[in-house]
Amino acid sequence: MDLAGQKVLTIGLGRSGVAAARLCLEKGARVTATDAAPRERLSKEAIALEAAGVTLATGGHPTSLFDGIDLVVISPGVPSFPALEAFEKAGGEVIGELELAARFFAGTPIALIGGTNGKSTTTALVHAMLEAAGKKVFIGGNFGTPLAEVVGQSFDAIVLEISSFQAERVPTLHARAHALLNITDDHLDRYPSFEAYADAKGNPFVNMGPADTAVIPHGDALCAKQAARGGARVVTFSATDEAATVRPVGGSIVHRDARHSFPLDALQIAGKHNVENACAALGVVAAFDVPFDDSADSWLSRAVRAFRGLGHRTVLVGVIDGVRYYDDSKGTNVGASVAALRGLTEDKAVLIAGGKDKLGAYEPLVEALRQKGRALVLIGEAADRIEAAARGSIAIARASSMVEAVRVARRFAKPGDAVLLSPACSSFDMFRDYKDRGDQFAQAVQSMLEVRS
Repeated sequence: MDLAGQKVLTIGLGRSGVAAARLCLEKGARVTATDAAPRERLSKEAIALEAAGVTLATGGHPTSLFDGIDLVVISPGVPSFPALEAFEKAGGEVIGELELAARFFAGTPIALIGGTNGKSTTTALVHAMLEAAGKKVFIGGNFGTPLAEVVGQSFDAIVLEISSFQAERVPTLHARAHALLNITDDHLDRYPSFEAYADAKGNPFVNMGPADTAVIPHGDALCAKQAARGGARVVTFSATDEAATVRPVGGSIVHRDARHSFPLDALQIAGKHNVENACAALGVVAAFDVPFDDSADSWLSRAVRAFRGLGHRTVLVGVIDGVRYYDDSKGTNVGASVAALRGLTEDKAVLIAGGKDKLGAYEPLVEALRQKGRALVLIGEAADRIEAAARGSIAIARASSMVEAVRVARRFAKPGDAVLLSPACSSFDMFRDYKDRGDQFAQAVQSMLEVRS
């Protein structure tokens, strides 16, 4: 991709936007970078772009910014707006940071992991497996590090967690393997319909061909419809269905076609949903040039055994009076919280939920609570909507802080139960981010432990 002398506008000055602006500048473009926030709210990294030669425009995205622009690179967190749509309608090219960076990695095989839930865990496990196979692997995208930050470096494989936002403008992005783990209600505050959200999730399949692999859940018609938008070979996964390509068989997780396998008891992350994530990860890894070894101490088994999961994803943070307290603060949508709740080994759980509402339906969560719930403790802006959906199905209480929520949950819980923080909502109404929310939960549990001691 030749950017020398091109006039490029980058929109959004978060980490990926800063990385995109720097990359375009390094490639010889004349770069203007804009953000809706005022200058005083920008990061020091964003401000530093100015000294490097980028023109900064803050406080909005006026139509005049698009005059004479050859290329627009938009950050995933920025929704569409009239001036951008007018630029596109007039024939202007608009791409995302991921698309921009991938154009500089032609020839390097890329694995994409998408879906509403389970993306980060599966991405990290794919990375661990490929590294154990002896490959030099970059991991990033929605997982953390923007791909644009490492353009110029050499890798054997690139593993990217991809959000629906990142998949909105990827006209040439090509994946060797793309896993679409599931599609459930999320981000309906941004998309006009569930169908539009699902189509965004499926966009990466379009550029895939017969030499590539689409990894989808067995029997999932919605994911199958998205995979069919391209020509990739389909590999299915399941924790239970015998017809799936990748599934547990006789104490091992087995890829039926590639013959790769590892012992099920090597998996250190709990829950049926994590068995499915591990099956999906194996489906992705088998699409790469990796050595076959089905021994109990194979590179694959060692990678799985060493993988301990990620923070804030159904992590045990304490046990008080026979009740286990789990931090699943990364459960930021209904589907994630349903999976976490049903994946618990405990028969009953007190669920702490609520936060910034994404406008999805809460009925699936209520159904899971009817089966597994002891009580529901609500926090945040979405409390009214969740209570309206759950009223009459389970005992409900409200809390105004995380400390109060944990105390209330403790009163409901009985020995042998779990208390699960899995909010089904974003965190930004009360917390800096989901990590802050989970940390405050863990601190509240720790405080109760210290009082008892």
